Amino acid sequence: MTTFDVFAVGCGGGPYEDNLSSYFVKARDALWKDGIVAIEAGSGLGALRRLLKTRPEVFSLPTETDTSHKLAPAEVYSWIRSYLISHPHLDHLSGLVLSAGSTASTSTPVYGTQHTLETIADIFSGKIWPALASWTDEPGKPLRLSRLSPEDGYVSIADSLSVRTMVVSHGPSSPTSSSSEHPPYESSAFFLRHDPSARELLFFGDVEPDALSTHPQNRDVWRTAAPKIPDVLSALFIECSWPDGRPDEQLYGHLSPAHLTEELCNLAREVVASRARSRVTSGDESSSSSDSERPSIRRRKRLRRSDSDVQDIDVRGALSGLRVYIIHCKDDLQETYESPIHEVIAGQVRTLVDDRGLGAEIVAVEQGMLISI
Repeated sequence: MTTFDVFAVGCGGGPYEDNLSSYFVKARDALWKDGIVAIEAGSGLGALRRLLKTRPEVFSLPTETDTSHKLAPAEVYSWIRSYLISHPHLDHLSGLVLSAGSTASTSTPVYGTQHTLETIADIFSGKIWPALASWTDEPGKPLRLSRLSPEDGYVSIADSLSVRTMVVSHGPSSPTSSSSEHPPYESSAFFLRHDPSARELLFFGDVEPDALSTHPQNRDVWRTAAPKIPDVLSALFIECSWPDGRPDEQLYGHLSPAHLTEELCNLAREVVASRARSRVTSGDESSSSSDSERPSIRRRKRLRRSDSDVQDIDVRGALSGLRVYIIHCKDDLQETYESPIHEVIAGQVRTLVDDRGLGAEIVAVEQGMLISI
């Protein structure tokens, strides 16, 4: 069953400004004009203008036969009902800033963590950009800052769509200093849920590998995702900024194919452990009450054994049914590769994932791609 439509307005990691993180999302059974959730807002009106020339059919009505009406990018942008921002770096935010006040006729909520929203508020302070955002509905302010917290659980952000936010680490806040000198920069992972079907997708903002982090938080996200894979959650959007061969100290809070593969192995271990726990629980429920040892005691013993042996779990095939969408690939400034950099990086990830036998399908996201999930 197809649940979501995702359109990649931009999917790159910079520094070319014409293809930056920006995704339009809607429920499959809804129309784009009825409301878009914009996950990230790096590329904006300019990129959309170019894409509408090559893919005008994406936002047309299914029954529309009159092709004389050409959609303007500002018209499509006016359909955005909410923004979901993982962290306030400019390559995830510039489109929102530049378009503020130009397209929205009503106050549009911008969802993010407190850290993210406070930084966005600084941008709209009147010094960097006009004061067009507020924490409440104010006349003349087209953007309303709406805080998300991991403690909130699922929060409704549009008709039939809710989000659960988890905090992840994006490396030291200063690229010239070690993580021990500067705390990790905060980013977010979003579980986006289609409420009628309860199906979800998982979207990561920029993120560093747990193996290099002084404050590793990815495992918590994987542990949350594991019981949902693949029946509830079958799509993962995650960055892989650099190709293999780049030194760890030059990743700057991002993933490479080797580190992403290890993160996927961690997810696979959590999936296997979660399924083992489910089998234990099911077995206990069907056990005879005449057993010499109480079911609750047996369950605790087995769960402890599963958790302690998680690194030794056989993960082959554990991610079958999961499609991993590779995003945020840094532009190949020196034009080292003959193929586009997103294809190079996704190919490297695919080889490593296949070598591990994880079973996940690896997809390179391209700008202008319409993804049905």
